[in-house]
Amino acid sequence: MPATADNRVSVSLNVNGTEHALDLDSRVTLLDALRDELGLTGTKKGCDQGACGACTVAVDGARKLSCLTLAAQCDDREITTVEGLGADGEPHPVQQAFVRHDAFQCGYCTPGQIMSAVCLLDEGHVGSDEEVREQMSGNLCRCGAYSNIVAAIREVAKNA
Repeated sequence: MPATADNRVSVSLNVNGTEHALDLDSRVTLLDALRDELGLTGTKKGCDQGACGACTVAVDGARKLSCLTLAAQCDDREITTVEGLGADGEPHPVQQAFVRHDAFQCGYCTPGQIMSAVCLLDEGHVGSDEEVREQMSGNLCRCGAYSNIVAAIREVAKNA
């Protein structure tokens, strides 16, 4: 009789304020759990190697590349995706600023850029344009909207 491995784990993910009890293969990434198990497709799968930042989410308020994070590592932790931003039907101030500054162009990187921007604002890393660029350097934009992204983040920081 061939040996079989049981890689299933029970995971409780708190995503955007809702608890989800999942039975997953232990190798499932947070990105795939969000997109494939929960249907939250706002978080994008870019390079799937942690190099582009398109999959950035917040885990307990800190930026995480969901393609490099196992879902099992997030058991009982608070996860925020781009779908969880905003309140009372209104977009988050960062989302509003991205619209005002046309900081989304093709839009593929936008969810990761916004999640990273929300976290860096919470971290207080908005002292200068250079600091914002450095803090956002893990998020790549193939359209080149960097100056608009920095302007949107600086506007929110200024009005906070």
